[in-house]
Amino acid sequence: MNAETPKAAELSLPQAFLLLATNDKDGKPAVPVFALRTTVAGAVLAELDLIGAIGLQGKHIRATGDSPPTEFQHELELIRGKSRPHTPKAWVSILEGRAEVQRVYEGMASLGIVEHVGEKHLGRVRAVRYPEKDHAPEDALLKTIEATLGSALHDPEASAAVATEAGASDSTATGAGAADSTAPGAGAADAAEPGAKTPSDKKPGDKTPDARTTALIALLQAAGLLGKLFPAADLTRASELARYYWPSRAVEDELRLIRLAEEEAATL
Repeated sequence: MNAETPKAAELSLPQAFLLLATNDKDGKPAVPVFALRTTVAGAVLAELDLIGAIGLQGKHIRATGDSPPTEFQHELELIRGKSRPHTPKAWVSILEGRAEVQRVYEGMASLGIVEHVGEKHLGRVRAVRYPEKDHAPEDALLKTIEATLGSALHDPEASAAVATEAGASDSTATGAGAADSTAPGAGAADAAEPGAKTPSDKKPGDKTPDARTTALIALLQAAGLLGKLFPAADLTRASELARYYWPSRAVEDELRLIRLAEEEAATL
């Protein structure tokens, strides 16, 4: 990794997800295209949430006040400019698309992480792929997730704390309707298992994942990719995490509707 290549922690969530969801050699997605596009949209929301640009208020996403500069400023302005708020699932549906995915890929290509390659068929460019050019960022991501799966998500008490942290934005967003317990998955902290570790309970050597790694795990699980990357891991806790974290829950809900529509279309 050269000095200009971002480390794993410096990648945005859409970049990190796409990097892990793309075959290193041929640049093809490791999940269906619709799942790739839907999860990237959820990852954009998760990224904006992580930097404090948006928050979940009751059942709807709202833009907060000041926020740091972001490469997803266009998406943030869309959210801010809507005359009425939308649910996370509605925003995933609005943001998902080929252009959003390609823009994230091109951003990584400009950093030298992947390479823009046009496949040619009979002299014409048929498709654009993004095979890996620098493996160091992906390797760092895999090691971080593997350490997290081994140290936290296999520990019931630690994973309860992880789920609490992932769902914290549901109730701590500016002006959030914390009392709105009827929202799907609301009150993730209440759903945490008794005896979850607090900072004062931690023992030397305990490791609770950072919010960015937690979010990435939830998104990978929602896309059905986590088990492919770590086939030997027990992903029960990761499933719970995806269910409690609102961006990944929105991805799961949208993917469920897409699959139902495909099944219905197949019977016509």
